[in-house]
Amino acid sequence: MWCGHHNVPEASMNRLNPHVDAALQRVRLAAEQAAERGAEGLGLAALSSGQAKRRDALLSAQFIFRKHQALFSQRFDQSMRQQAAETPSGGSAAAGTSRAAPKPTQWDELSLMDDDQVNTLVATDRIGLALGHQSEWELREVNSYMGDIPGVAEDRHPLRPQAIAQALIEGVNAVTDDADTRQVLTDELTRALALEMRACYADVAGLFRSRGLRPQDLRVRGTAGTARGSSGGSGHSVQGATTSGVPLHDSRYATMPGALHPLHGSRAGNLHTVAGGFQGSGHGGYPSTGGGAYAGGGFGGALDAQLMELLRRLAQTPAIGLGGPTTGGGLPANSQWQSWDSDPGTYVEGAPLVLPPNLIHLHRDELRQATNGSLDHMVIDVVAGLFDQILSDAKLPPLMAQQIARLQLPVLRAALGDRSFFSSRRHPVRRLVNRIATLAAAYDDFTEDPGKSFLALVRELVQDVVSGDFDRMDLYESKLVQLEHFIEDQTSEALKAQGDAAALLERKETELRLQRRYMQQLQQAMANVDMRDFLRDFLTQTWSEVLVHASRHPDLDAALVDRLRQMGRDLVLSVQPKTTPQQRQAFLASLPVLMRTLNEGLDLIRWPEPDRKKFFAELLPAHADSLKGQALSPLEYNLLAKQLESVFGMAPPREQDLPAPGAMPLDLDLSEKLSEEEARQLGLVQDEHVDWDGHVDIDLDLGADEQQPLQAVDISIDGLPAAEEDPSPPAGELLIDHLQIGTAYRMHRDGDWIKVRLAHISATRSFFIFTHGNKHQETLTMTARMLRKLCEAERLRAFEHAYLLERATARARQQLAALGAKAS
Repeated sequence: MWCGHHNVPEASMNRLNPHVDAALQRVRLAAEQAAERGAEGLGLAALSSGQAKRRDALLSAQFIFRKHQALFSQRFDQSMRQQAAETPSGGSAAAGTSRAAPKPTQWDELSLMDDDQVNTLVATDRIGLALGHQSEWELREVNSYMGDIPGVAEDRHPLRPQAIAQALIEGVNAVTDDADTRQVLTDELTRALALEMRACYADVAGLFRSRGLRPQDLRVRGTAGTARGSSGGSGHSVQGATTSGVPLHDSRYATMPGALHPLHGSRAGNLHTVAGGFQGSGHGGYPSTGGGAYAGGGFGGALDAQLMELLRRLAQTPAIGLGGPTTGGGLPANSQWQSWDSDPGTYVEGAPLVLPPNLIHLHRDELRQATNGSLDHMVIDVVAGLFDQILSDAKLPPLMAQQIARLQLPVLRAALGDRSFFSSRRHPVRRLVNRIATLAAAYDDFTEDPGKSFLALVRELVQDVVSGDFDRMDLYESKLVQLEHFIEDQTSEALKAQGDAAALLERKETELRLQRRYMQQLQQAMANVDMRDFLRDFLTQTWSEVLVHASRHPDLDAALVDRLRQMGRDLVLSVQPKTTPQQRQAFLASLPVLMRTLNEGLDLIRWPEPDRKKFFAELLPAHADSLKGQALSPLEYNLLAKQLESVFGMAPPREQDLPAPGAMPLDLDLSEKLSEEEARQLGLVQDEHVDWDGHVDIDLDLGADEQQPLQAVDISIDGLPAAEEDPSPPAGELLIDHLQIGTAYRMHRDGDWIKVRLAHISATRSFFIFTHGNKHQETLTMTARMLRKLCEAERLRAFEHAYLLERATARARQQLAALGAKAS
């Protein structure tokens, strides 16, 4: 066997690409952790060994390795950097983006390889396969970023398992010359390093992502003996691809624990794979801050070019499948073969609705031939089973089911290329499908506005995804943003047509926020002012509201506004002791103006009569007591007056002085601040409007499987991460934190369950406006305090007991359990 000799200067090892250099540092850390784990493993293996010779060999290997562990780490790192310098990716970023052609090897540089070198190559391949066995998805993600590093070769990059295996062998060889000891150390370190590489590759991918690299599509590279047959008449053949030397179609993956083997083309097989699909259940609206982890351009893992070409072709080609008129729940009323265009067009009243076919079932063989590995085959069957349930979902309107069905291939692409699709409920593709279904449930009629406009928008968004580059994550992010903006605009226009309740609510909320801020300023300013407690509370809590109201209404009489501003100072001075006749006479002369100004200010804010009587019951005795006792000295009186002038000389805050709304809702109550006409216009719900002691009956419109929320059972596909978030609650006190505009809910009102739609949330999440009714809509407004009480009493529940995809998963699991019980 012939080989070429290459001499790599030390200087080139110090000029590595900065991205590669940072990744090699993480690999070195993994090797050091594996070395420590391997050394401990040798001792444990020696203790459990039943043969004295084997025990002595393990202890001897542990002693030698502990002695030269630093040398192993140093030689491992040198080997990794030397290999990186030999590859095109080892050059600096400034070296250019084009890949240099390999330099031809001269005949005088060739020599025969001896048996040891051949054995080393075989061992390198064997160790490389072992290192990449548990890191298939993470390694695929790292490979996708290698294409964005200038001058890198995807199939020869320095982070591939074979390169790490070669470094491991050289590190072991540097520790000892004994062949038996080398074999013991190699076996133990291989096991230890294989456990570290999954996290290592994941960290390297995150490192590349944080450095601004973008994942690239991998190209299929044909190898001898890997050619596959024609892909089901697609007109082209698909060759087997390898990922850094690890064949994705390796038969070992078919025997992994928990691997599923669906029956070819059978419904039972598809349901069987769905049982390993999504984790748990959830409902309601996703938090508006989702998607931060998906800001990149593409998916986490790249797919073969032939597979992407096949997915795009199937997504854009009209299909012939099982169709027929549907019932109200979206189920086919008969079974007949009809043509279904990829764009169903506008709804024509009286025309039969055609249930679109499951394209993944129709092209299952073709898709499986275009993919490699049992994990990809399992994902194909999982997504196919999910769309079986989606197309027959009773909560999903048939017209919307037609549109969501067109996303079958984009969803399949996301599941195949992104390892977080099944584990993250914030995944943009899952959010887009679930959000469309959730918003559609709020409309009762799609033949006229507003449902007709929403259907037209969804048709446009779906068409953009199907005909566009659905390989990019930012496409789904932009469609989600476009969808949310449309719903906000539509609900805002609907509220304006009914009297603009949202604008009225915002004005009242702004006044309350300004009054609260002014109250805090007055409390700080009057902290050192000596006055009675009931006056301090009145001036900070009530009179601050009067001054804010006067500052926001310039149409008030200017003289009245001036008297209101001086009222705080005069009120405090009016209760100070007066001993001389002149002081008493001046007080009695000013008292009528003082009381008139006080009542005029309280009338502006409609202060309740019971609170007025309580305040005056304390003020009048204080005035009577002021005619007795020792009066203040002129100096003390002047100092007090000066303090009060500085306190009430502060102008009330303006809107631009308010801080940005925080994440926590403000506990603001409008019930006392609205006139009867304003409360009627808003449909303000107050405590006296709710029969809290009344019995809440179950909603008869709910199906048997919706009476109780789905349980969050985490069932994962082997090889994919577990669920990252808890499901959103369909009812209970936590529901208030998951409400979203445009979503439908069930509210128990006047002894019945009514369907309401959330139309507005204030900036501080302190007030919520719901609408109900189809043609003649009415508004229901409530504070966060009232809404929380309704949620805690379960008088407000989600219209959907779980998201569309989670509902589909639950029904598939139920059918699988029923089939299993029947078979047993």
